[in-house]
Amino acid sequence: MNPPAATMKVAVTGDAVFVRIAGRANIAASDAFKSLICGLCARGHRRFVLDLAGCPVMDSTFLGVLAGLSHGVAGARVNGAPPQFELFNPNDRVLGLLDNLGVLELFKVVQCAPMKDDAFQAVTAATEASKAGMTRTSLEAHRVLMDLNPENVVRFKDVARFLEEDLKRQSAQQPWMGSGVAGRA
Repeated sequence: MNPPAATMKVAVTGDAVFVRIAGRANIAASDAFKSLICGLCARGHRRFVLDLAGCPVMDSTFLGVLAGLSHGVAGARVNGAPPQFELFNPNDRVLGLLDNLGVLELFKVVQCAPMKDDAFQAVTAATEASKAGMTRTSLEAHRVLMDLNPENVVRFKDVARFLEEDLKRQSAQQPWMGSGVAGRA
């Protein structure tokens, strides 16, 4: 059973795209979030403001996806430059997680009044992510966190190894899907 994903709403205003994330930003929301940001980057948007007032926590997969996107991975580039992320109203727990993983400096943090809800449109995922897709996204996210902060290697090397082995098992059970993940030295 997949964990419930956070809901996302989007508002495009001027030079910024506001993304309101409500609920637990976890592995189940990671693929939809990455697709949303990459799609908006493909349309030329580069500045993203994440309204996190309704987001009580982010898991390491979502944090790794966010950190990777801030570096321009996974097709998230506009004219060769990575997108810029601002975090509006993150709670102390989310800030602590970002700081603990050594990626807080990637983001501008702002505390302010939220935008009116009527400016936002709901984001719906095209399809629910498969188990293999979520496993692959989680592996990539944890690799990003390890690459960005060497202290994260100790935290996540066993997680990454487990995810790699899980992808191999899934590929063996369904050989037509292929893993698409290269081994790590």
